Amino acid sequence: MAQPHSRRMFLGFAATGAAAAALPAVASQPASAATSAATTAALTPQQLAGQRVISSYAGLTPPQALLDDIRNGLTSGVVFFGENISSTTQIAQVITQLRQAQAQSPITAPLLLMTDQEGGLVRRLPGAPTMSERQIGSSSNPTSAASTAGTGAGQNLRGVGMNVNLAPVLDVYYTSGNFIDQYQRSYSNKPAIVSECGSAFIKAQQATGVAATAKHFPGLGSATRNQNTDNAPVTLNVTLNQLHTTDEQPYPAAISAGVKLVMLSWAVYPALDGSRPAGLSSTVISQELRGRNGFTGVTITDALEAGALSAYGTTAQRAVAAAGAGMDLILCSARDITQAEAATTAMANAYTNGSLDQTAFNAAVNRVSALRAGLF
Repeated sequence: MAQPHSRRMFLGFAATGAAAAALPAVASQPASAATSAATTAALTPQQLAGQRVISSYAGLTPPQALLDDIRNGLTSGVVFFGENISSTTQIAQVITQLRQAQAQSPITAPLLLMTDQEGGLVRRLPGAPTMSERQIGSSSNPTSAASTAGTGAGQNLRGVGMNVNLAPVLDVYYTSGNFIDQYQRSYSNKPAIVSECGSAFIKAQQATGVAATAKHFPGLGSATRNQNTDNAPVTLNVTLNQLHTTDEQPYPAAISAGVKLVMLSWAVYPALDGSRPAGLSSTVISQELRGRNGFTGVTITDALEAGALSAYGTTAQRAVAAAGAGMDLILCSARDITQAEAATTAMANAYTNGSLDQTAFNAAVNRVSALRAGLF
């Protein structure tokens, strides 16, 4: 999901009606983290694995299989794309349906209901934030504009019942018109501006109750115009010094701002680990993100079906590899419920047979459970 084109781009539908009126009658107070931990302790391996999977579906109507998976505690949430949304009223009604299914689940914590509402071209919902990150970063008061965008994004998502935004992008673009800049998805080519804007967006959005996701660690800002991890493997030959002084520079500010999730890039960074993409590398996840940068929240993969992972086998093999490397949430965004189900089954089997360390697995589930317990 590094690429905005078609899958990530707002398609220009019109909002109709007040979405908030269609929301389900669910408690707005967050569930207790202790309650969530107690609940997950009694889950089957299949249900435990499901707590680490985000599902997706095609079209405007969620399939019965997805509703069944939610009722059975076999998925932790859903990611929405433009094809799932015809209006704010329509998607709010879908979310009502999903929440009603969740009410019958053994999992007490809220579903993770997410989309890409970055701003500018990359929006799933009409409305805020209308400014792109590049427009924000080049405005007369970038920090204020980023804060306004964060508030707008949070209110917009919360208005239809979503509680996670896969934004902001913290990539620092190296050259104008390159991969991340061509859709104005980067605040700036200056790390300090990206840091200030990113942290302002995160604080403002999370104040609305919608979790933010910093992406794409350790950074896609050096990728050339056609280096798209959605389509093919990408290697970014930046030095360790460049990574530390440019690409990763916005992350300490984001972490200090309390960002709830970090999405890992699917690019390969030889300065850190030349053998695997960042999201499959325990070196990048555990040593660089969690160790060097001190992130203790939830990690989420980019799209599991990405072309960058063409050498890493099936959905099942990719999911187990990502989980084993330290990714908490596996993003199954192919708009096919069988993708998420294959990932869940594979991780459950790996948990049972010992291919995945059970202590680390349960720690990941607990991080996700804590995130969910704090959301509306």
